[in-house]
Amino acid sequence: MKTFAHKPNISNPLSGDMAASTTSTMSAAAGAKSIPNWKIAGDWFDVCKCNVPCPCEFAQAPTYEECDGILAYNIKEGSYGDTPLAGLNVLAIGSFKGNIWAGDGKTKVNMALFFDEKADGQQREALNMIFSGRAGGFMAEFAKLIGEVRGIEYAPIKFEIADDLSYWSAEIPGKVLAKAEALTGPMTPTGKRVQTINPPGSEVGPGGVATWGRSLADEADAMGFKWARNGRSSKHIPFNWSGP
Repeated sequence: MKTFAHKPNISNPLSGDMAASTTSTMSAAAGAKSIPNWKIAGDWFDVCKCNVPCPCEFAQAPTYEECDGILAYNIKEGSYGDTPLAGLNVLAIGSFKGNIWAGDGKTKVNMALFFDEKADGQQREALNMIFSGRAGGFMAEFAKLIGEVRGIEYAPIKFEIADDLSYWSAEIPGKVLAKAEALTGPMTPTGKRVQTINPPGSEVGPGGVATWGRSLADEADAMGFKWARNGRSSKHIPFNWSGP
């Protein structure tokens, strides 16, 4: 079992610079001069409103024509230039209506972001650059799907995942709780996981393996997002990104 827990501290809001980044452009020359080579890899999972299995993972419309959920990232290894990022967590809350993968430019994800409060100044800047898409890589493409960014905070994020992928969870006390257990059934061999190879709607990029789960808790109460439910879709996918 891998556990990453941080002691609570005062969250520090960041004044909308990521929101601005999704609506403004940088010159290629300026980007090339300021962005170092970087690479991060780790675990990602979500819990969402859709029934199992979430149709969005297959690039289809959500179960209820709209979806909201929690996305959690743990960076197991990697760096942004000379800045190490291993052990840091990121959590997002998001909602959208319609098929996010339709390519019509109309469906956008409204989102709130939480970065690990344990990160120092250089690490915070690196996380912001990567997850805003300004540092290139997969998130530069994903950022095109983002509409409103309701806020960015630094917070204590606890991330936990079983080595055998039997369960996964993430929490920001009092604001966000996401827990799930691996999907199983009468025809699932003992110790095996229900998986999809190369899911066409992967939230972390192409070429992944999605391990399906069912949520035990899906609760949000932050930045205008509020819900509490369980028993809906969840999935885990490892990620491996690099840039610029």
